[in-house]
Amino acid sequence: MELLYFLTETLVKVVVVFGVVLLFVAYLTLAERKVLGHIQVRYGPNRVGPFGLLQPIADGIKAFFKEEVIPAKADKTLFVIAPMISMVAALSLFAVIPFGETVRVLGREVRLCIADVDIGLLFVFGMASLGEYGVVLGGWSGYNKYGVLGALRAAAQMISYEIALGLSLMGVLMLAGTLNLTEIVQKQLGGNWFVLYQPFAFILYIVSMLAEINRLPFDMPEAESELACGYNIEYSSMKFSMFFMAEYAHLIAVCALATVLFLGGWDGPFLPPSLSWIWFLVKTGVLAFFCIWERGTFPRLRYDQIMKLGWKVLLPLALANIFFTGLFVVL
Repeated sequence: MELLYFLTETLVKVVVVFGVVLLFVAYLTLAERKVLGHIQVRYGPNRVGPFGLLQPIADGIKAFFKEEVIPAKADKTLFVIAPMISMVAALSLFAVIPFGETVRVLGREVRLCIADVDIGLLFVFGMASLGEYGVVLGGWSGYNKYGVLGALRAAAQMISYEIALGLSLMGVLMLAGTLNLTEIVQKQLGGNWFVLYQPFAFILYIVSMLAEINRLPFDMPEAESELACGYNIEYSSMKFSMFFMAEYAHLIAVCALATVLFLGGWDGPFLPPSLSWIWFLVKTGVLAFFCIWERGTFPRLRYDQIMKLGWKVLLPLALANIFFTGLFVVL
């Protein structure tokens, strides 16, 4: 009976979390178009529904009914599988991210986390790296030179910035002493957020995070002005939409991870423990807004500048942060 309760609880968590994430993905696209519209002194979507609130639903319906084309010389198996890899990898990141404290539901204590595992952070890095296979295979399988160039750029950029991204979190792990994301949050309760002890690492994480999810000014794998769309140039209909949704799900995931590692997770004043998840959503939302704001603010970098920033600036700074954090911990 206990096993049945556990399986039912886990299934409900999976359905609720993934449903909420997909809803957030849909309306994050609307929020981005609205914010970019204000930055560029123009209107965002405002025709479909009140204030344009039904625009994501209209876009989804449109994507379903658009013509789907597969190039004659494409590797059809990989061409179809590639967007699925990106989408599954992006959604899998939410399996280990804790959203709040435990709550009581029908007399049972329920953790606001699908899987509270001891190697949660390693799982996140593994699945995030796996998602890049979807981008690389998608660009290569379409039999298009621009797609291949986008795939190569994605692979090079992922390798360059994932090293700096991982090293930027070493200071947090040295302070927390665990890879369990729930325990990392618990060590920050009471306002002892790690961003106060690791502000430099937080900045390094944000920059590396933007490069990891291919956001401006690091959108080299897509770079419309150079590659005409990049790795997804041959995709249409729902396959293109899956790449699009995976990118925004990945954006929410890395913002949620920054909230867990640096901003105290669900820690915050005023609210009772059963509503602590609201603080988690607020912090994640602020970081997501920052990602939208910087997209409308910074110009795209040249590819050589991106590589130089990753290897010659971020990597040495991340190593220096580890060194000084080690001295802090020891002394």
